[in-house]
Amino acid sequence: MSEVGRDYSPLTTYESESDSAIDMHPYPPRDRPYYRTYRWPQRWPRWPRPRSCVKYTAPAIIVVLVLCYLTWEPHIEVTFYRRSWIRQEIVPITPLHGCFKLDQASPLYNVTERLYGPKSTEVHAGLPMRLGLDCYDFGATIRPLPFSSSADRPRTNYHTYWRTDLAPFGERQEYTLKSFFATQNPHSRLIMWSNGDLSTNALLASYVARYTDAFELRVANTRELSKGTPLENSPLLSSSDKIAWLDGDLIRLLVIWHDGGVWMDMDMLLTRDLSPLLEHEFVTQWDCYDKIYQALNGALMHFHKHSPYLCEAFHLMATSTTPRPSSTDWGAILYLRLWRRLVAEGIPPFKILPFCFSDARGCRKDNRLPDPFEPDPSDGYWTKGLTRAEDGGLDCKLAKVFAVHLHNQWEKSFPPGGWVERLLLHRYDKKLAGVPE
Repeated sequence: MSEVGRDYSPLTTYESESDSAIDMHPYPPRDRPYYRTYRWPQRWPRWPRPRSCVKYTAPAIIVVLVLCYLTWEPHIEVTFYRRSWIRQEIVPITPLHGCFKLDQASPLYNVTERLYGPKSTEVHAGLPMRLGLDCYDFGATIRPLPFSSSADRPRTNYHTYWRTDLAPFGERQEYTLKSFFATQNPHSRLIMWSNGDLSTNALLASYVARYTDAFELRVANTRELSKGTPLENSPLLSSSDKIAWLDGDLIRLLVIWHDGGVWMDMDMLLTRDLSPLLEHEFVTQWDCYDKIYQALNGALMHFHKHSPYLCEAFHLMATSTTPRPSSTDWGAILYLRLWRRLVAEGIPPFKILPFCFSDARGCRKDNRLPDPFEPDPSDGYWTKGLTRAEDGGLDCKLAKVFAVHLHNQWEKSFPPGGWVERLLLHRYDKKLAGVPE
């Protein structure tokens, strides 16, 4: 309490007892609980350590996958297509060019007979035939034609193509020639096309000398071959790529248009005479799976000279967008687009051979041909019957199909004593040497 007359300094303050008591204590008061608020840092959930993943998670995933595989049969294939490309190239059905009209069709092609005439064989199964050995058994329903030795019977042209700038023609490519001359009837002629002169190749020259009327070498001139087609004088005739897909697909259509006959890729080994199939015009099924945009293949195909089917294909090529390099735009996709336009206008489409007739490797593991470049499988499924007298073996099935497609694996060799060497190559050599089986 302040007193009257008491000296004080200007710095002295006079406070009440209560005020002084409050100021004498630190803040906050000691007789009150002391609280401090902490803000804990935010933490993300901790991921398992890599060692824990390897120790526990990985084995668990493996067990689940094994159980799924034993319980279910997986069919997995992932392909991405641009929706804009589908809307532009696949969905629209443009009108045909009119090649099937009687007043526009080539006089070399009898539309009525070819499209609606009677046929003695059926080559279109209508099913993918993925189950068991159905495809091979269907091939057995196509019987060989009775042999005719008529001298005036026209020769059936077979065509193939080799790019001289990609690889030299050697012994591996010779197997295709051997397969042709060992399996096809005497009224067949093989024309080997190329983008350069192959007449100086000693191996090919020996075949020309031996098969004077049945083997011929030609250089493919696309501008000459395209005369009379919608592609005549088109800049598209110079299309090519590094793997011979575009120019190969173009050449196969042009040479059949020009001469008619069968096309077979150079990576084919023929196993059976194709004559029973040739009353039909056809392409082949790519494999036994349902590829919506790439279901068809031209590795083995047949059309008559100046066929309206090819005329319409050329029109579609000439009026569509430029093909993509190293694509099947002029192959599988072209055949699909043409097929849809034919049926849209009520024209019977070309036939589609079952996959195993030329490409029996393209199916399930339990019913496809064994890998030609691997030793024979040890499970005995295919190798239990290796003679025609035994039922169920690989040899029996090879007698029912028409070719084995090797898919351009030129850098690989056949294993010694393997099924290709034993059941095909050795027999070609014996047949060409005149040795009876």
